[in-house]
Amino acid sequence: MEKLFKLKENNTNVKTEVLAGITTFMTMAYILAVNPSLLSASGMDATAVLIATCLASCIGTILMAVLANYPFALAPGMGLNAYFAYTVCINMGYDWRVALLAVFIEGLIFVVLTLTNVREAIFNAIPSNLKKGVSAGIGLFIAFIGLQGGHIVVANSSTLVSYVNFRGNFHTEGICAILALIGLIITAVLYIKGVGGAILIGIVATWILGMLCQATGLYVVDVETGFYSLYPSFGFTDFTALGKTFGQCFKADFSNVSVLNFIVVIFAFLFVDMFDTIGTLIGVATKADMLDEEEKLPNIKQALLADAVATSAGAVLGTSTTTTFVESSAGVGAGAKTGLASVVTGLLFLVSIFFAPVFTAIPGFATAPALIFVGFLMVTTVTNIDFEDFTEAIPAYLCLLAMPLMYSISEGIAVGVISYTMIKVCTGKAKEVKPLMYVLAVLFVCKYIFL
Repeated sequence: MEKLFKLKENNTNVKTEVLAGITTFMTMAYILAVNPSLLSASGMDATAVLIATCLASCIGTILMAVLANYPFALAPGMGLNAYFAYTVCINMGYDWRVALLAVFIEGLIFVVLTLTNVREAIFNAIPSNLKKGVSAGIGLFIAFIGLQGGHIVVANSSTLVSYVNFRGNFHTEGICAILALIGLIITAVLYIKGVGGAILIGIVATWILGMLCQATGLYVVDVETGFYSLYPSFGFTDFTALGKTFGQCFKADFSNVSVLNFIVVIFAFLFVDMFDTIGTLIGVATKADMLDEEEKLPNIKQALLADAVATSAGAVLGTSTTTTFVESSAGVGAGAKTGLASVVTGLLFLVSIFFAPVFTAIPGFATAPALIFVGFLMVTTVTNIDFEDFTEAIPAYLCLLAMPLMYSISEGIAVGVISYTMIKVCTGKAKEVKPLMYVLAVLFVCKYIFL
């Protein structure tokens, strides 16, 4: 392990990495329930998607560990799976096999872009202060996801979002929000006291409290509104189901698909995936202090290659774009510094094929405290932004503001890049902008116009 993961060099140990890997998995485990649910709307078999999700996540995460030695985990990306099912398949009317082929081709394009250093150049072109804004923005973004998952923040017709009505739906939303808040306090106190695995303990403790509430009647199961039993069920998966999606991308029927529209779909997947991945790598690596003196990430080519290969492999298996998950920051917050944590996460995804019902039972309010607390850890990078130079600070601010409000890492980066370039040019500091930043700004503008 020392030879492969360089634990001493990274000032870590096996126990810390294992606990951090488990923490990352538990904050990501919701994808095992969500991804089959979303992709089945396109006509895909839910069990097949579940198996494909587990395998693609395992392959991508272990590739990240072996190739780059980073504690980053991969799984089918949220947002991209919704675009796959509801936009490409339902709204545009494409067969899901066509969508899978688009994802497969996107992955191959990413391999080429990675080997030719294009993606690495994009990562390195983003200025230091904007990278710190990305990290802080991801912190706000995952905290917002946690607040939603814990039912603390809910939709509101007049103000878009609001806090939950504790009394109105006390036995469902209300008690979940209370449990999430209790879990947050538990996590914070344990972390402050230096207890190892504080974030993981917070998740498990919150889940156990939830099961106790269900046993006493404080929490009431209401399947129709999305509040399921908190008790894990035990069962095995039908492995033969994978045959319903495996290799189906190569059987796509193009009789009702125009070449132009197919290319647009590929580039839509490509654009969002590229900047989601780059944004996640920037944010998590910045917080983990993995960037070198030149604000570059060592082994980034290997990390991006793992992401690209996982995307194509996932398409062959039968799932939407596999990408680096922002929830990796939970593991980093728990102390992960090497690929050993990723190996643990990847193996847990593999094991979850056999015991998927256990892992899919982890409720959103149990993982919410971890996401909210890790959001706090990541947002602290905002103090490193140079606020004396407004041409640097304002784009970083707009970037970190856009991510949670637009519910997208890639959109936050787009806002940051466009505003950075325009502000620098308009204030007579055009020479401070790297040439590739101009290219990125134009591409983002074109994306809003044509995609």
